[in-house]
Amino acid sequence: MEERNKLTITLPSDTEILMTRVFDAPREMVFAAMTKPEHVTQWWGPRISSFEVCEIDFRVGGSWRYVIGFPGGQKMAFSGVFHELLPPERLVASECFHAPQFGNPEWRTTMTLEEIDGKTKMTSRVVHPSKANRDGHFNSGMEQGAAETFGRLDDLLAGRPTGPDLSQNPMEAELEITRVFDAPRELVYQAWTEPEHMTQWWGPGVFTNHSCELDVRPGGAWQIVMRSPDGTDFRCEGIYSEVVKAERLVFTNDAISHTGELLLKGLTTVTFAEHGNKTKLTLHTRAVGHVPFAPQMLRGMEPGWNQSLDSLAAFLTRRD
Repeated sequence: MEERNKLTITLPSDTEILMTRVFDAPREMVFAAMTKPEHVTQWWGPRISSFEVCEIDFRVGGSWRYVIGFPGGQKMAFSGVFHELLPPERLVASECFHAPQFGNPEWRTTMTLEEIDGKTKMTSRVVHPSKANRDGHFNSGMEQGAAETFGRLDDLLAGRPTGPDLSQNPMEAELEITRVFDAPRELVYQAWTEPEHMTQWWGPGVFTNHSCELDVRPGGAWQIVMRSPDGTDFRCEGIYSEVVKAERLVFTNDAISHTGELLLKGLTTVTFAEHGNKTKLTLHTRAVGHVPFAPQMLRGMEPGWNQSLDSLAAFLTRRD
């Protein structure tokens, strides 16, 4: 949490993400750490990752390419081209995340460094070609990922270890949301367990539900296929491990891309409690298993969960 508090992220326009952070090091040192392969490989990416490729042709028109690996053998690749270079003040480069399941998104980043009393203020402006691309990037968990990455850079500049904390499991992350719905507990439970109801509210606001199958019993399977505005399908599926009518649901939830790639493996518990004439719902979910960027993706799904619960509240109002 300390690292996240040091990084400030704002959305100044429909296509931009703006990040600022202060490093306790001179500007020349920070710029070198950001542009020399022997330094970049020590901090760029999540703590659990390791570099497999780091190529930097540091000139205007030159390209760069990073490939990082994760436990279990998964890999992620990024590349781009340098458009402006003014050491140690300014760097402009394009960036492409090579992920077919997300459409291989591209953006342009302008990095400026300002030295203030021996410290360096970094301003990173990310510009996307559209609001949809910007939102996809921002909601992917990039806030947590960027905070962790720049936290590693801060460690490198201070001479601290930049690798993972081996006393913790870096693949796990948790998220808990509590809502009170103005509806009886039985009705809220039905909305989670009957397909004709769940299709009316499940998923982020821009998605529609193409299909919904629920076998609500211990050992039973569930699957929902969500369709994005551009027609791309994403599957959510899992197995129920606990079912206590009108009180508690526990199930695995896997997020799967249209190419069949596992994006997130999670375990979710939903409890339903009477709250006067209303219902207090508590949703607790955590990422499990060795899936790249799982903690960041879980954080990125928090807005989607909240949008779903907003839709659930609207649905319950219509049902009344």
